[in-house]
Amino acid sequence: MCHLCDAREAVTAQATSRRRFLGLTGGIAAGLAFSSAAWAKDKKPPPKPQNVVSPDEALDRLMKGNARYVEGISRRHDFKHEREALAGGQNPYAAILSCADSRIAPEYAFDSGRGDLFVCRVAGNFANDDSVASLEYSVAVLNTPLFVVLGHESCGAVDATIKSLKDNTTLPGHLPSLVAALAPAVKAVADQLGDKLVNATRRNVSDNVAKLKAAAPILSEAVGQGKLKIVGGIYRLGDGRVELLS
Repeated sequence: MCHLCDAREAVTAQATSRRRFLGLTGGIAAGLAFSSAAWAKDKKPPPKPQNVVSPDEALDRLMKGNARYVEGISRRHDFKHEREALAGGQNPYAAILSCADSRIAPEYAFDSGRGDLFVCRVAGNFANDDSVASLEYSVAVLNTPLFVVLGHESCGAVDATIKSLKDNTTLPGHLPSLVAALAPAVKAVADQLGDKLVNATRRNVSDNVAKLKAAAPILSEAVGQGKLKIVGGIYRLGDGRVELLS
């Protein structure tokens, strides 16, 4: 009788284990289905049809906006009547990875309206996991055709990194994380002639353009397919002009 009981208990345990396994796999499948649905492209008409452009057209439009800003002839944007269309979605024609410096305002610098630019900002305009993920979203879901990594003159984050490395000092709080992110660009230009801050700022932009282009699988595939263009630029504080880097 004891052997029979043991056998029955084993069968019961196997059945319970199987139910748990099926429940687990079912939950995973449901989760994957939900994830796919969440990332599925919206088939509704874009809220701003004029933003559906090619990467080259997006860059041309962006730079024409900057030219207007420099000349002080920015357009009057109808923010009030855009709200209803944008309440249901967005389709920005460009994404900007910009420094958090208060003097740099991408929406103004490129004379853009609401829903035109998808902007990520961090001191030193470098691509970390969070900004890369945000930019992946802008491509995979919003179909953004252009990225600009926007550095600027007299960047305090880059300057602080140069001084920290030179003096071998550790900055307070969480500032060392900025130094760690910007140090590769500073070290790469250490032996170059000219102004160290200018050289490091430009190198940091170029390095982050390369990083975004190589970010697999979403960004690298979009670049390879010609759906996405990624460029770098430097904002000049004196006149607001953005110089594209080759």
